[in-house]
Amino acid sequence: MIQSKLYRFFSLILVLTLLIFSQCKQNKNNYSKLKVFRYNESAGITSLDPAFARTTENIWVLNQLFNGLVQLDSNLQLVPCIAKKWQVSENGLVYKFVLRNDVFFHKDDCFGSIKSRKVIASDFVYSYNRIVNESLSSPGSWVFSNVKENGFFAENDSVFIIYLKQPFSPFLNLLSHQYCSVVPKEAVEFYGSNFRANPVGTGPFCFKRWLEGEKLVLIKNKNYFETINGKKMPFIDAVAVSFIKDKQTAYLAFLKNKFDFMSGLDGSYKDDLLSFDGKLKSKHL
Repeated sequence: MIQSKLYRFFSLILVLTLLIFSQCKQNKNNYSKLKVFRYNESAGITSLDPAFARTTENIWVLNQLFNGLVQLDSNLQLVPCIAKKWQVSENGLVYKFVLRNDVFFHKDDCFGSIKSRKVIASDFVYSYNRIVNESLSSPGSWVFSNVKENGFFAENDSVFIIYLKQPFSPFLNLLSHQYCSVVPKEAVEFYGSNFRANPVGTGPFCFKRWLEGEKLVLIKNKNYFETINGKKMPFIDAVAVSFIKDKQTAYLAFLKNKFDFMSGLDGSYKDDLLSFDGKLKSKHL
């Protein structure tokens, strides 16, 4: 559970950073009128399928593309997401979730002429059964190790139920892990093994393009359901991820304002940026 919380915490750092930089300087390219958050991920990513959300690098991106039943806030407190409320039975064996009715999958050809549809309880049944299916070999199957066989049930379109073998109080927190994101059956069947590079989720950003090892582009989901102070998220138009492995090259690009954020900062560069008391050095102001 600690590992799950840490992964989600790193994802929340990225979300908060996106908000901080939502008023960032406009790009001087064809997207000059758009607010684009640019960051470099030196470690690279291996999959855009939440079933393989094993590394922090993958999770940062997946957290922008997908949602689950619950999530952790900036204080690592459990809060609603697609599930607007839930109830745990007195014996701790039955978890009942009531879903929001305004969550839609990203528009995609996998849905045919309708292009998108609302998320319903059976989508969670499918998504979680997919994780525990041995043929998928998802590293996240451990999350559901305490769930009964055939323990995922859709009472109706709005109510999703999980039955446990024995009480396990941290279970709700485990459900905040990106492994537990909802995915549409249509997309998994339409793209097959290539779903890893053609993700269809419900998150604040939609997949646009991924050139592995070079560039990943996510664009604003205009139909996203979450708000902050009554304003619809997200507050920027796109996220552009680069994959420069050489940290010195990435740092120089960061200093030239080519990135708003970089992952995997070397300690020596940290000392160049910050003073001993943690303030930005005057030469960078």
